[in-house]
Amino acid sequence: MRRRPSLSMLLVPLLIPILTLLLALPAQARTAEAVFAGGCFWCMESELEGVPGVIDVVSGYTGGHVPNPSYRQVSSGTTGHVEAVRVRYDDARLSYEKLIDYFWSNIDPLDDEGQFCDKGPQYRSAVFVANAQERAIAEKTRTAAATRLREPGIVKTEIRDAAPFYAAEAEHQDYYRKNPIRYRLYKEGCGRDRRLDAVWGDDAAKSGKKP
Repeated sequence: MRRRPSLSMLLVPLLIPILTLLLALPAQARTAEAVFAGGCFWCMESELEGVPGVIDVVSGYTGGHVPNPSYRQVSSGTTGHVEAVRVRYDDARLSYEKLIDYFWSNIDPLDDEGQFCDKGPQYRSAVFVANAQERAIAEKTRTAAATRLREPGIVKTEIRDAAPFYAAEAEHQDYYRKNPIRYRLYKEGCGRDRRLDAVWGDDAAKSGKKP
């Protein structure tokens, strides 16, 4: 008497092509997030979106006491918020340590009054850490960054606990793409690249110098 094939034997020929297809698919990006404040969020968004491994960058506000603040409110310097960016990145391609190293060389960490031509508490630089591991990396890289400075001084950039992040208004997202001429004039007039050269020398992470 012939034995009937088991259910598992019947399913194997069907499963093999499915498994083959799944193995051929590209691996899913392992998404992580980081939040940095480096003065004008237009500039930080522009610079960080070009880093290999970064998925997207959102301009916004964080660190203050006013929920869902507007640009006008934050610009007043009375909300406790700073202009910041939230960076989503593939941590299989880009480590938090490499990302934060790029952040350091894209700011003036010696300035505790703001960044470049933008002055006021809303423009102060900061790293917002989500856990103890991020804090340890931020502190280690801040110490290392201080040794690379061309211009000696005390690093004033704060390392702060993560706080609610509020995305900025639509007109501030991808500003450098939407308004390239106005953005270039603002950036050049603000002296950003000149100051980065003075502070970092060859380590300055300016446009076109991606890690």
